Amino acid sequence: MSAARPIRDVATELVRSLQRAGHEAFFVGGCVRDQLLGLEPAEYDIATDADPDRIQELFPGSHMVGASFGVVLVRRHGHTIEVATFRSEGAYSDHRRPDTVMFCDRSGDVRRRDFTINGIFHDPVAGTDYDQFDGRADLERGVLRAIGDPVERFEEDHLRMLRAVRFAARFGFEIEPDTAEAIRRQSGDLAGVSRERVGGEIRRMASEGDWRAAVELMRSLRLEPAVLGGASSSEGWMHCEHLEANAARDLDRHPAALVAWLLDRGDIGPEDVDTVRLDEVGDRLVSSNQERNAVRAIVDGLVRARGWSGMTVAAMKRLASGPHFSWATLLLEATDADLAGRIRTDVEELAASGLQPTPLIGGHSLIRAGMRPGPRFAELLDAIYDAQLEGRISTPEEALELAHAMTRGSDSAKKHDS
Repeated sequence: MSAARPIRDVATELVRSLQRAGHEAFFVGGCVRDQLLGLEPAEYDIATDADPDRIQELFPGSHMVGASFGVVLVRRHGHTIEVATFRSEGAYSDHRRPDTVMFCDRSGDVRRRDFTINGIFHDPVAGTDYDQFDGRADLERGVLRAIGDPVERFEEDHLRMLRAVRFAARFGFEIEPDTAEAIRRQSGDLAGVSRERVGGEIRRMASEGDWRAAVELMRSLRLEPAVLGGASSSEGWMHCEHLEANAARDLDRHPAALVAWLLDRGDIGPEDVDTVRLDEVGDRLVSSNQERNAVRAIVDGLVRARGWSGMTVAAMKRLASGPHFSWATLLLEATDADLAGRIRTDVEELAASGLQPTPLIGGHSLIRAGMRPGPRFAELLDAIYDAQLEGRISTPEEALELAHAMTRGSDSAKKHDS
């Protein structure tokens, strides 16, 4: 089996085919931006003056996904490339999608885009750029600037305000003053954006950019209340900064990033699990059940970790074996490095005997031993598993012997009480 062709080579061939057929065609958007920044694009988009029917004619088997927007998906060599016809757009009455779309030339197409760094057109065949708004210079200066009038750009789609934060935090860019001021003036409009779209932007910020920079920008641009509710915070970013300095940027850190933000804002404290507030935030960001459970587990782990020194070995192992406890320990380290260090040392030692071994016996074992199922079964099995975790028993026979002893003790206590 031959190796898959690189996606850039495939996209370049599509551009070449369009040009040979007499059309203009360019790489556009994020792929151009990322390449100029020395990053490897995960996907490539193409803009062309060919209309959708012509695109489908040139690339049989392609699939139109947005007829009114002139977007066609072309599948080649295992890659899917989006090929779109140059277009200009009318008013955005819903502040998300244009009411009307008109096919146009490349100059009209670039004017509808959000930021100058995303408005560079690159011809991979000729090796030349079409850069009407000096996006390349802004990339070199590390500046994020809206194309044209920033008020108009954000009025068209209010979510662009969060996208500005995401790009600035991801690339370490400064937001150009007029662009930043337009965001501050229109920050309240973010409250009208669908919660799903807001939540999606927050997930991407947490996974791909400097999280401390992102939350600080959201505060300074007055976007924070529209995202999380409540007043804008005035605290420092101790937890967010610690997370950013010690955790890789990936999707797994999103729940921990959210907890860090809530801790730094003072929305939740380190003393208890504020389930009402966590549910409210989950609703505002349209979090999945998996995300909500992860957030609760991290907060619960952080709260319980503060009582680590007084725990039994079994309680330590149960807590440490939780899938999100490492995040809780990391966030604890931001305010109590000594305790976090002791926990890590203890966990390494406890792991030598197994943090979460397979239980020696289960309910069927107790039934086969002649015990009647009942409400106490779960309590009994928990106690036996604690003994296993603490090394007091190590075989199924010892586990059953302990179960019988505990049952006899319980029965004797009941007779004594009666």
